[in-house]
Amino acid sequence: MRPRKAFLLLLLLGLVQLLAVAGAEGPDEDSSNRENAIEDEEEEEEEDDDEEEDDLEVKEENGVLVLNDANFDNFVADKDTVLLEFYAPWCGHCKQFAPEYEKIANILKDKDPPIPVAKIDATSASVLASRFDVSGYPTIKILKKGQAVDYEGSRTQEEIVAKVREVSQPDWTPPPEVTLVLTKENFDEVVNDADIILVEFYAPWCGHCKKLAPEYEKAAKELSKRSPPIPLAKVDATAETDLAKRFDVSGYPTLKIFRKGRPYDYNGPREKYGIVDYMIEQSGPPSKEILTLKQVQEFLKDGDDVIIIGVFKGESDPAYQQYQDAANNLREDYKFHHTFSTEIAKFLKVSQGQLVVMQPEKFQSKYEPRSHMMDVQGSTQDSAIKDFVLKYALPLVGHRKVSNDAKRYTRRPLVVVYYSVDFSFDYRAATQFWRSKVLEVAKDFPEYTFAIADEEDYAGEVKDLGLSESGEDVNAAILDESGKKFAMEPEEFDSDTLREFVTAFKKALTPPPALLSLAGKLKPVIKSQPVPKNNKGPVKVVVGKTFDSIVMDPKKDVLIEFYAPWCGHCKQLEPVYNSLAKKYKGQKGLVIAKMDATANDVPSDRYKVEGFPTIYFAPSGDKKNPVKFEGGDRDLEHLSKFIEEHATKLSRTKEEL
Repeated sequence: MRPRKAFLLLLLLGLVQLLAVAGAEGPDEDSSNRENAIEDEEEEEEEDDDEEEDDLEVKEENGVLVLNDANFDNFVADKDTVLLEFYAPWCGHCKQFAPEYEKIANILKDKDPPIPVAKIDATSASVLASRFDVSGYPTIKILKKGQAVDYEGSRTQEEIVAKVREVSQPDWTPPPEVTLVLTKENFDEVVNDADIILVEFYAPWCGHCKKLAPEYEKAAKELSKRSPPIPLAKVDATAETDLAKRFDVSGYPTLKIFRKGRPYDYNGPREKYGIVDYMIEQSGPPSKEILTLKQVQEFLKDGDDVIIIGVFKGESDPAYQQYQDAANNLREDYKFHHTFSTEIAKFLKVSQGQLVVMQPEKFQSKYEPRSHMMDVQGSTQDSAIKDFVLKYALPLVGHRKVSNDAKRYTRRPLVVVYYSVDFSFDYRAATQFWRSKVLEVAKDFPEYTFAIADEEDYAGEVKDLGLSESGEDVNAAILDESGKKFAMEPEEFDSDTLREFVTAFKKALTPPPALLSLAGKLKPVIKSQPVPKNNKGPVKVVVGKTFDSIVMDPKKDVLIEFYAPWCGHCKQLEPVYNSLAKKYKGQKGLVIAKMDATANDVPSDRYKVEGFPTIYFAPSGDKKNPVKFEGGDRDLEHLSKFIEEHATKLSRTKEEL
């Protein structure tokens, strides 16, 4: 063999060996990598299992068991009685209670059989906190065979241990409800016989009713201890439909106060202590007696609200009884007084059997009477007394405040002048200076309500009107009947500029309301988020600026949901609402829409939003009469049925036909 050929042959053999080695090493490395990956996965699974076991493990701190969302159900499943404390780590009362609770745990641990004592951090165990309606800290509950029993005693070792031992007895059963259950069979008998009784009309499926139930029962227990007791009752409005219809129950829960069978709306709180305080106040007389002339003089000099005084011969006077009935109708909104004093009658320049309504001195003016009088007899209807009070309750230019806005200043159009309103001694002159400018205009427009308002109290409203950066000390706006708001162009304020603004508004009312925004230079101010650039999703997004073009489109049916970003019920509804929109996506004449009612004005007063979510169906051709979705579950089935019942533009598929 020649040297060159031998060399090439050796080189070729070397290459073959190298390739063989590389081929052998490659699979081993891949195999090693796969094995490492499997080992890593197994380690991760073991770590997850360890974490799961950690979550399920019930730890103990100073004799108290620590429960959370993960381990709670597993732990209590086979326990007869468990004492629970819901706490917050930052809560001072909880920290103060901790040593006492640890003593309780040690005492109950020694019981035969031992009773477990546990604590739950309600700020992290949000599922449990929601499930057991925890709204304050610490909240103590006793779990008896899985059912929660509220503990309402003092936070002492003796009382808590005694209550737990009582509940742990084998024959223990929860005490009967104090809240009366009314049906058509017993309603009239119970309600007509009661001097005062609070009645809740509820629906078993209603979330708000379920939330109210424990607070309502606690209030019933508390009020039952009074002398005389104030009863609380409930009516299942879905079963007792005749009663619900009789008392115009359209939403749940609806609460009404009855006095000897006469219904009055309940507008009080919905938690235990609020209900108790409110009903105690309501159980007293609706009008308070004035005994001395000095009291009347103080009302006039220092008062901040309308003064209502009935002057009568005595408590047996039939006119006095009628006055009391009328006062009951308005007692939540106004303070009523009465007197049997001839000295006070002489000072007020009225006779016995008359009602006087007047304003405190700071709201009196040369443009209006000092007082208004009405004759009251035993035959006078309480509705006539009510109408008289409402007619004269406001001065020509009053003080609109956050505390009285919803009760006093509901009439529209409302002309509001915003500035630094302060009736204290040092600032009263400046406040009255600007108010006098408003009075000069208000006297010529009796059909409108005029008020002054502190710009800081209504900073949000001033901002929404675009006036917060006006540079003026005094600004003005008009709120009209339809919910639209008109801002006066920023300029130096005086009675002439205000008169010009109000006159322009009045002239703008001459065309049909639909053309109001086109009349003159007055245009409504609408709080609105930016108009979405892409609005092609199944659920159309409506903002203040697009409400009229989308919701009020006369050619289309529109289902509109008004929501709040923070609302839990709204978040729960969102996937259902999206499914609903997809279901009807092919319907050209139907729009499924939503609007953030906290960030946008609703330009029409026909679409009242008093809670979230609120859903309306706006039929084509009849936008002024939207239909509110009420009473049914907010699920796909009931919402679809609602659309089918009210739609005017639905096209049917071949299958449906």
